[in-house]
Amino acid sequence: MSSVNEAALFSDNLPQAPLAEQLRPKHINDVIGQSHLLGIGKPLRTAFESGKLHSMILWGPPGTGKTTLARIMSSAFDSEFIALSAVMSGVKEIRNAIDRAELVLQQKGRHTILFIDEVHRFNKSQQDAFLPYIEQGLITFIGATTENPSFEINHALLSRAQVYVLTALSESELSQLIERANKFAFSHLQFTNDARQLLIEFSDGDARRLFNLLEQISHAIETKEAFEISKDYIVNTLSRNTRQFDKGGDTFYEQISALHKSVRGSAPDASLYWLCRMLDGGADALYIARRLVRMATEDIGLSDPRALRLTLDACETYERLGSPEGELALAQAVIYLACAPKSNAVYNAYNKARKFIAQDKSRSVPIHLRNAPTQFMGQIGYGDRYRYAHDCPDAYAAGENYFPEGMPEVSFYQPTGYGLEQKIQEKLAYLHALDQQARRKI
Repeated sequence: MSSVNEAALFSDNLPQAPLAEQLRPKHINDVIGQSHLLGIGKPLRTAFESGKLHSMILWGPPGTGKTTLARIMSSAFDSEFIALSAVMSGVKEIRNAIDRAELVLQQKGRHTILFIDEVHRFNKSQQDAFLPYIEQGLITFIGATTENPSFEINHALLSRAQVYVLTALSESELSQLIERANKFAFSHLQFTNDARQLLIEFSDGDARRLFNLLEQISHAIETKEAFEISKDYIVNTLSRNTRQFDKGGDTFYEQISALHKSVRGSAPDASLYWLCRMLDGGADALYIARRLVRMATEDIGLSDPRALRLTLDACETYERLGSPEGELALAQAVIYLACAPKSNAVYNAYNKARKFIAQDKSRSVPIHLRNAPTQFMGQIGYGDRYRYAHDCPDAYAAGENYFPEGMPEVSFYQPTGYGLEQKIQEKLAYLHALDQQARRKI
């Protein structure tokens, strides 16, 4: 039997709650999605069946059922349910919630589930405030977050709560939600297959967004008679689709990572896709531009030095033109970087040199490499026996040592055989051969 209250859906005597709230499941069996947690033998299903509730962090994108699961738990375990939003709550609200939990335990003998939405917005001291009450068993703590708990949740709190990862709903699961809404809320509306698919795409794995879109459509239709919803009707009715993006959270960093890896992998089409996904989602174009500069130096380097210049030009172009014209220059840079020969030789050489210097002792500049701007400095040997490379054959002082005295032989830069670095590799091999010849003559 479904737990959805059909009679109360559109009661004239009560304030009409949003569709997402009206259709919120009341039982674990009514939940659509998260089968990796709620399927037979899966972690949360096992917790429900065992009757043993534990503190947890529910991490996942918006509209994946975090609040719903918390409410179902309070009902299933006959617990008092206190919900706070970290956006609107502070120490006072936390204190009041704890006092209420103590009162309920004393007067009714009921345990309390304390649910904190957007828990990552609490600072360290606020998160720490829950610890003693979790340890005492006064509350079962359930936190919901869209941000990576590893970065946003205190280690002390993480160690006392199990982290469960919720995933965006699949197309099939969103289709089931459309069927449920159709059945209980507006059975007079019939969706074509194309319309249903477009709604699913617009929802982007977010059940709450799907229900909001369905509400927009139902409100746009005044008649209660049978009405067919076409794809064109949805396009004309709904506001512009906004893809899943958070400008600073996990989705942002996941997408910029995908862009970087696509460029590094020499996949121009995939690179362009992720660029456009981020721009479409509202990402700061200049942030992307700065990341492209990093790609040009880290992943291409001297295999194609033009890549850096072209990317810097793209940044300047965007700064001058803005959106949308300047975005074309970024697209040009992305495609060029993806197609360019790849080398991280400079990146590796730099890191090797930094590491060596950090672990090595301080070494003096050799006398022959020191400048002698005064007569006295020349008299004491500064610059003595320095060979001016331009006066030597091939403009190269073969056999010369430019490192500090007594420093062990090192080789930081190892050019690849790709692009211009192939020529650099050949040139360095030739110079090395000259060094060997010169040292044999000594």
